[in-house]
Amino acid sequence: MKTKHWIVFITLGAIWGSSFLWIEVALREIGPITLVAFRAFFGLLFGLVVILIQRVPLPRTIKEWTPLIILGLTNIAIPFFLISWGQKTIDSGVASILDATVPLFTILAAHFMLHDDKMTTPKVLGLLLGFAGVVVLMSKDIGVSTGSLLGQLAVVLACVFYAASSIIARLYTEEIPGIMRSMGPLVSATVTMSVASFLFESPFKMPALSITWVSLLWLGILGSGLAFLMLYYLIHEIGPTRATMVTYLFPLGGVTLGVIFLNEVLTWQVVTGAILIILSLAVANWRPKQTQ
Repeated sequence: MKTKHWIVFITLGAIWGSSFLWIEVALREIGPITLVAFRAFFGLLFGLVVILIQRVPLPRTIKEWTPLIILGLTNIAIPFFLISWGQKTIDSGVASILDATVPLFTILAAHFMLHDDKMTTPKVLGLLLGFAGVVVLMSKDIGVSTGSLLGQLAVVLACVFYAASSIIARLYTEEIPGIMRSMGPLVSATVTMSVASFLFESPFKMPALSITWVSLLWLGILGSGLAFLMLYYLIHEIGPTRATMVTYLFPLGGVTLGVIFLNEVLTWQVVTGAILIILSLAVANWRPKQTQ
C-alpha cells in the first residue's frame, strides 16, 4: 500500500476501534435499534454537508441507486443492529475481536466472486487460524451463558454481512463518486432503522444524557459518515481483502479502551483468541517477495 493508503487505513482503524466503547456507552440509555437509527441519521447529515460543499451530483437512475440501497441494509442497518444488540450481553473488547474476523469471510467470498483475489495456501491457513481464534474466544461462554453466546454469534453474523458488502461495493459502485458510496447507503439505513425503532422499541425514547449524544455524534459523523467514505475508498484502491484488514486494529484498541474505561476483565481466552485471529490475518495476507 502507498503512504496515503496507510494514513486512511490507520485513521479508519482508530475510528472504528473506538466505536465499540461508544456503542457500550450509548446502550446504557437507549435500545440497539434506536442507536443505529441515530447513528445512520448523523452519518447521513455528514454526507449531505459534504455533497453540498463539493456540489456532487446525485445518482439519477435505478441502476445507480440499487447497490447503494442494498449496501444500506447489508453494510449498515443489519450489521450495526447485530453488533449493538450483541454488545448488550458481551464486552466491547470481545466484540472488537470478533469483528476482526471480517477479512476471513471476505477472503472466502472474494475467491468465488472476484477474478483478482483468489484463495491461496496462506489464505487457507489464515482461515483455519482465525476459526481457532474464534472458538477459543467463545469457549468461556459455551455452556455457561446462552445470552452471551448469542451475542457473540450476532457479531460474527454481522461480520458475514460486512464481508459480502465489501464484495458488492467492489463489483457495483466503481463508477459512483466516493462520497455517494458513503452517503447513498445511509439513506436506506436511516429510513429502515427509524421505522424499526418506532415499531420495535416503542415508546420511542429520546436520549437525555449528554454523554449519549456525544456517543451518537461520534458514531454517526465519524463512525459512519467519514468511516464509510474511507472504507469504500480503500475497497476500490487496494481491494476488499486488504481493506477489511482494518479490523486487525480493532482488538488492541477495543480491548484497551474496554479495560481502561469500562472495567472489563482481560481473560486468557480474550488474549489467546486475539493473538490467533491477528496471526491469521497476517498469514492469510502474506505475500512472498517477487524475485527479479
